[in-house]
Amino acid sequence: MNAPTLPTAAELEAALRAALAPVQLEVLDESGTHAGHAGARAEGYGTHFRVRIASPRFAGLSRVAQHRLVYDAAQVFVPRGLHALAIETLQLPT
Repeated sequence: MNAPTLPTAAELEAALRAALAPVQLEVLDESGTHAGHAGARAEGYGTHFRVRIASPRFAGLSRVAQHRLVYDAAQVFVPRGLHALAIETLQLPT
C-alpha cells in the first residue's frame, strides 16, 4: 500500500476557501524550517503550515472557536502528514 502524498499549501488553501469563504487568506508551508523537529519529514514540505485568515464565519466567535473551524477544515490532511498548523485569525478588512 502506498503512503499518502503530503499535503501542499495549495490544497490546504483550497480546503479553507471552500469551508470558510475567507476574504483574506495566506497559507505558508514552513516545513523546511522544522527539520529535526517532531513531525518533520525528510521531504521538507507538507507537515508544518502557517495560516493567516479572515472570514465572515468568525463573526462573534471566540479565538478558540475560530481556530476550531480552521482545524476542522484542515483535518482531512492529518492522515496525509499534516503535523502542525499555526493559525492567525485576522479582523475583517473595513
